[in-house]
Amino acid sequence: MASHTLFVCKSCYFSATQRDYMGERGGKHLLSELLKLYQQWSLRSEFLIAEVECLSACKRPCAVALTAPNKTSLMFGDLPPLESAADILKLCEKYRARTNGIVPRNERPEVLQKGILARIPAPID
Repeated sequence: MASHTLFVCKSCYFSATQRDYMGERGGKHLLSELLKLYQQWSLRSEFLIAEVECLSACKRPCAVALTAPNKTSLMFGDLPPLESAADILKLCEKYRARTNGIVPRNERPEVLQKGILARIPAPID
């Protein structure tokens, strides 16, 4: 069973100025790109990719969030839906390797160095 989850907002606009692309929201395009790569990804047994209706990052599309038990949850926005899937999975690999879930900015793929929207601490036992 997967111990980590990557949430993908399916409602995100394609960009800050364009709602849809080829009849689909940007979030759906990003989810599609992630799922294509996920099929051959070595960590697919460790991660669940789940679409969510909304991550409330509407002014910063596209948005994703990473979470796992006993780790800080991370949320990112400003992700180009057709170009960032591989980098998101690279971030997932780094997130999995961190015991606390915090991936330093300089260790994240370039597209994920500026778009952090939230760092939510793990629940206190």
